[in-house]
Amino acid sequence: MKYFDFAATTPLDQDAAEVYVKAATEYFGNTQSLHDCGSQANILLENCREELAQLMGIHKKGLYFTSGGSEGNFLAIEALLSSPLKDGKHIIAGIAEHSSIHGVLNRLKKQGYDVTLLPFNEDGLIDPELLLQSIRPETILIIVQHVNSEIGTIQPIEEIAKIAKDNHIHFHSDFVQSFGKINLKAIAPLVSSFSFSGHKIYGPKGVGGVYIKPEIPLIPFFPGGSHESGFRPGTLNVPAIAAMTAAAQKIIGRLEEDRTKFQLLRKAFIETLEPIKQWVKIYQADHERQLDNIIGMRIAGIEGQWMMLECNRFDFAISTGSACQIGMQTPAKVTEALGLDKEAAKEFIRISFGHSSTTEDIIKLGETIVQIVEAFKPAPVID
Repeated sequence: MKYFDFAATTPLDQDAAEVYVKAATEYFGNTQSLHDCGSQANILLENCREELAQLMGIHKKGLYFTSGGSEGNFLAIEALLSSPLKDGKHIIAGIAEHSSIHGVLNRLKKQGYDVTLLPFNEDGLIDPELLLQSIRPETILIIVQHVNSEIGTIQPIEEIAKIAKDNHIHFHSDFVQSFGKINLKAIAPLVSSFSFSGHKIYGPKGVGGVYIKPEIPLIPFFPGGSHESGFRPGTLNVPAIAAMTAAAQKIIGRLEEDRTKFQLLRKAFIETLEPIKQWVKIYQADHERQLDNIIGMRIAGIEGQWMMLECNRFDFAISTGSACQIGMQTPAKVTEALGLDKEAAKEFIRISFGHSSTTEDIIKLGETIVQIVEAFKPAPVID
């Protein structure tokens, strides 16, 4: 099967797998143990922390390892709320945030927090002016995902960070889709906190991290923990952390190579859809605000789930949006952010490229979609 769902997860890189096995067999000690086995594991852990901090341009003191992006989002939000810059209970977030963000927000609403959700404009971006207008004296937290996982648009983090700073508001950003795809060194220091994950960059599943500015005097959500400076309980998965670090070094080292490749793949795929262009709508921003390896689109008159199953029948793996949302059988959050009605939302599909993707395969996928559409003969035409 030809895999085109890299925005959901990626295969484990062979070099990262070898690092995992070596760490699991030779550095298996508990990092909190005082014997040599523990000390050796702790040295490896801290080397990984320092390397990842350098790759992202942050201070290693603020970097904590987690089980992934979802846990990172949860812990970051709770940490920032434990140490607000001013009094208040108002939070601003994007409608299209990851389900882990919405899960926390829904619980916070029950605790008396007021939440304002911002839509996307026609380019799939948060409008900084609308964000500014939504700020109240009691606004204490802004949450905006760096790269949308369903259409790949890159949010104006620099502008949002300035707005947050000028108004004494903490700013959390989900970096899960941008980590390893975009150079974060200029952006990471601007936010109060961000989360990232290993399995999106050819590292293992079940490992990730969160950065919280060291100067923020946070209160850990789980008290009494001895790991990660008391920030998070539980014995650390050092082999997975080491493998994720190896995968990060590798993917960040080929950023420009990947960028060029994905631009060409995106262009080839879109050109292949030319015979059915009257039925196709691709949601994207201008080039500088678009991650090329994610294509979010819909085909008028054809439900996304049916198209996904038909592509699967032809041995192509695509998706209907975030894998964390699909299990709930609800439309991708981005469709709501874009203002699509219920029927249009059901037509949404996502194609995402990765290192193993080839021009030949992406053209074959495009031709297969054209074949499916022409056989189905949908009636409506997208404006």
